[in-house]
Order: sequence, then structure tokens, then C-alpha cells
Amino acid sequence: MGYELGNYDVIVVGAGHAGCEAALAAARMGKKTLIFAINLESIAMMPCNPSIGGTGKGHLVREIDALGGEMGINTDKAFIQSKMLNTRKGPAVHSLRCQADKQLYHTEMKKTLESTENLDVKQAEVTDIIVENGKVTGVITMTNAIYRAKAVILATGTFLRGKIFIGESSFMSGPNGLAPSVILADNLKKHGLSMRRFKTGTPARVLAQSLDYSKMKEEKGDEHIVPFSFMNDSLEKEQISCWLTYTNENTHDIIRRNFSRSALFGGEIEGIGPRYCPSIEDKVNRFADRKKHQTFIEPEGLDTDEMYVQGMSTSLPEDVQLEFYKTIPGLENVRITRPAYAIEYDSIDPLTLKMNLESRAIENLFCAGQFNGSSGYEEAAAQGLMAGINAVLKIDQKNPFILDRSEAYIGVLIDDLVVKGTNEPYRIMTSRAEYRLVLRQDNADTRLTEKGYQLGLVSQERYNKYLQKKEAVEKEIERLENTEVLPTEAEEFLISLGSTPLKNKTTLAELLKRPEITYENLEAIDNYPDRLTGHAATQLQVQIKYAGYIDKQLSQIEKFKKLENKKLPQDIVYGEIEGLRIEARQKLDAIKPVSVGQASRISGVSPADINVLLIYLERNRRSGNNEN
Repeated sequence: MGYELGNYDVIVVGAGHAGCEAALAAARMGKKTLIFAINLESIAMMPCNPSIGGTGKGHLVREIDALGGEMGINTDKAFIQSKMLNTRKGPAVHSLRCQADKQLYHTEMKKTLESTENLDVKQAEVTDIIVENGKVTGVITMTNAIYRAKAVILATGTFLRGKIFIGESSFMSGPNGLAPSVILADNLKKHGLSMRRFKTGTPARVLAQSLDYSKMKEEKGDEHIVPFSFMNDSLEKEQISCWLTYTNENTHDIIRRNFSRSALFGGEIEGIGPRYCPSIEDKVNRFADRKKHQTFIEPEGLDTDEMYVQGMSTSLPEDVQLEFYKTIPGLENVRITRPAYAIEYDSIDPLTLKMNLESRAIENLFCAGQFNGSSGYEEAAAQGLMAGINAVLKIDQKNPFILDRSEAYIGVLIDDLVVKGTNEPYRIMTSRAEYRLVLRQDNADTRLTEKGYQLGLVSQERYNKYLQKKEAVEKEIERLENTEVLPTEAEEFLISLGSTPLKNKTTLAELLKRPEITYENLEAIDNYPDRLTGHAATQLQVQIKYAGYIDKQLSQIEKFKKLENKKLPQDIVYGEIEGLRIEARQKLDAIKPVSVGQASRISGVSPADINVLLIYLERNRRSGNNEN
């Protein structure tokens, strides 16, 4: 069969964003861990856009950081431009996004993996998992080396039976020209895993020196840099600009004329692509009335001349790509270094996973990232962290670590995948979170650092820093609520900000509730020496300004928790419950929800079915009481 080369607690297959977080979590929690990559140069690779964060995604990065993960810390090391998005809207949707130096991000993450205690890093292609008596017990590599483990995490990204499409041409390949993983894909099916075919894509890379920036709009980073990691109070770095330009009717005409040469429309692609990140030909087809589409030109790093053409992914052939790129202002003389392409890959049906990301079919086999049907670096990293945590807890025979929808965007992400399922690559968005005013990115540490500390992922240094910040915010809120201001003291200050003068004395906290006044502004009439800065100041301001709305949402969460706390025994035979519709019985039997609340979110389970379940539980409760 092969030769034995090592015994581990946890083996992680794949070293992308999911695999890195999974391996680091397992090792930091004290387990002997091994992570495999087909090529070590693919560790934390960014095969698509050179950025971390964005709307909804920035929330995930902050939550990963608060739990003791690495993505936020690594981004703070490797970013070349930082920008807070949606600042004209409420704080619930404020999202940090950073352009990253791709090579530096990879290098720094690789160094972190290599220097982590309990963690081995190996270059090898895993071709099979070893399953004995329904449990995974190890993996086999292409060279027939056997590595044993108590738990295995699959984080294969887009490598499983990866297939690249460029116009009429197609060939087996992983992302960025790396080798695909074909044998493992076939073997996972033989082990009974329910697999599907998804698709994603990436635009061309072009030479910076071939662009005319005078025809584009410069997009600079924020003057005040906000760190991703709560461990960093401030960051100083010279930032690199991005550039904005637009497609036009000439661009669209060329694309329309060549629809027949697109792999997307030609029928060659069988995988389903992401609705929220369509190719340029898909956008031109679906939004035929649009005269133009945004195109951002983003640097790939400090030590390369390559630029990423955001918003222009395509599966059209290279000659067509060059023709339509040249119609875009600033790209008339463009030189393409890497053509755009679409990539198809195998992924697992997430409905076959438990809430702890363990396979229902094979015990101790955990799954994370794009393998689970999600898209994006941040979604992958979040799942990798949770899979790593839960693999360790399973080995230690402890209860799984599950975040619900009211606790974290990570909870929304996993609940959506595992309970609702997805028919396309899943992308997190703020609109998916019912309780987004409570799940803000600024308070991720307040929500999750204590949990990370209890798990053993958050260091004592980080935990002490969190406690100090928490205490400082609480004390400052109390001080602002008890510090009064007279109308005469605030008159000039309020007029300067276009704010209504006071008629009676009020507190600093009440003044801060006014939309036009910030905590920083208050310094003009409040000379308190120990004022908050950075993350703490942001959190304080939001808590005071939106206190009423937050309280309202907390009461909604209480109602949500009631259904979440109505637990469903895992041995229920739903087929025997009278009143449940056939579809509901089938879905409930397949997914085995852990609570009534979770059952209510399953597609095909109606409110009437939920009422039947509630009656069933109440009858069982009364029956049990009578017996007692």
C-alpha cells in the first residue's frame, strides 16, 4: 500500500487561506499538525484579486483576528493601500479593505507557518484519504507515503480537477498555472462524498508601464490608516495608488461580437459561477442597457510591474481580450502579462457537513474554504480557523465550537452554507446578517476574544490588551455620561460644527449622539488627558451614538435565541412525526438540525412544519414530566 512516514494529530490538505488558518489553529491549540501544499510557493497564494477585506469580508477578517487567527496580522504586514469602505453609511456596514503585496503576503504567512511550534510544512500531493470503520485515519501522497492522523482537514481550494478555460482552449490546471489535483478528486467520490462542480475566474494582469494614468482617476488610500488586527493600534506606511477607469460601448460591442468564442456561452463550462462576481461578458449580456462598467487598476505588489484589472474577468480568447482591453481609457497600449481565464473545480455539497464542518459521511474528516462551496479568501480563512478549532475539540472529545448568527459573521457564513446550502460560490455580504448592527467590525474583539482565549488560541498578551481596552471604553463612556456641559461653554463649538446651540446643560455623551459631532471633535471642549484613540475610540463612539438601535437589536436576538435554544435530539426519526410534509421530513432527516431555529432556515421546511416540531417537542416534554 505504501510506506509510513509519520503520525500526527491533525493533517491539513491544502495551504491556501483556509489551510493556513486551520493548521495554525490546530498547532497553537497544542496538537501535532502537518500541512500539505502541492507547491510551497502556493502557501497563502492570492490567485485572484490582490486585496483582503471589503464589504462583509472585512468583518470576517476582524473576527478571525479576534479569535486568534492570522489573516489580519498578516495583512497589516503586507498591505500597500488601506481604505475604509461605506463610511457615508452606518457603522454596521463600515468595512476595511486593503490592497496587499501578493508576494509579501505569501512570504510572511510561509514564515509564520515554518516558525510555529507543533507544525510541519510539506510539499506533496495528497492523492487519497485513509478511511477505516467510517473514520478518517490518515492520507496517502503521490509517492505512496502514508501519514497517519486523528483528524484530517480538506482545504483544497480550486485545485480539485481544476480546469482552465481561455476561449476555445481548455486544459487541466490549478490556479495560476499550478498543477491540479485529479486523483484526490476521484478518490473522494469513491469514499462517498457528494461532490459538485463550481466555476470562478480572474482578469488579466497587465504591465504598469504600458498604461496611461492621465486618462484614469487616481484612487488613494485613507490618510488615517486603520489596522486590521486589534494587536496594532496604529500603522504608518507610504501607500500605493489604485486607478479607476471605465469600459464603453466599443468595449461592449467587441465582447458582444465574440460571445460565441466565450467558454461561458459556448457550453464548454459545466460549473456554476458566482452571481456576485460575474465575468465581463456576463455583465455585458445581463446588463445590456449599461453604457459602461467600472474597472479598477490595482498594483499586485511593490516588487512587480504587474497590475490587476479588477472587474474584467473573462473566458474570452486572448486576441479578443487584447482587443477589448485596448478600448478602455488608459489601456490603449496595454501589454498583457497573464491572460484572464475561467477555472472549474470540484467542491463538496456543504449540506453534507455538520455545523462544526465535520463530514456526516466520514468521522473526523473536516472541510473548509472553497472546497465547501464558498468564494473569497476571507470566507475560506474563517472556515479554516473553525475547522482547525473543531478538529482539535473532536480529538479531545470536547463539545464543538459553534458560533450562531447573532454572535458573528462567521456564524452567518457557516449557517448559510451548512443549513441553507448554496447553488453557486457563496460570498458573504452584510445583507446576509440579520443582526449586523451588533456584528460590527469594530466590536469583533468584544464579541469573540474571550472565546478565543478559552479555546487557547488567544495569547495572554492579546487577552490582557483586550481587557485593558474593554475597561478603558467602559470607564470613558461612564465619564462622558457624567460630565456636564453648560450652554455657554459649548456655544462656539456647536456653531463651528453647524450644530444647534444648547438651551440647557447636557452631558458630553448626549452631545456625542448628534450626527455631526465625533468623539475627536469633543476634545475642543473636553480637555481630559486620557482620551481614547484607535480601535477603542471607534468602538466608544458607535456604542454611544447607536445605543438605542443596538438595544433594539439585542431584544431581537433574545427572541432568536429562544428558538436556537430549543434543541432537537439527533436521534429523531422525522418520518414518524405526524403533520410534517414529505419534503420537510426528507430535508430534516438529511441535515439533522441541532435546534428548531436552525430547522426554520432549511430550504423546504415551512413555518407550518416548525409549528409541528414545536408541538412534538412540547408533547415529549410533558410526557417526560409525567413519567418523572
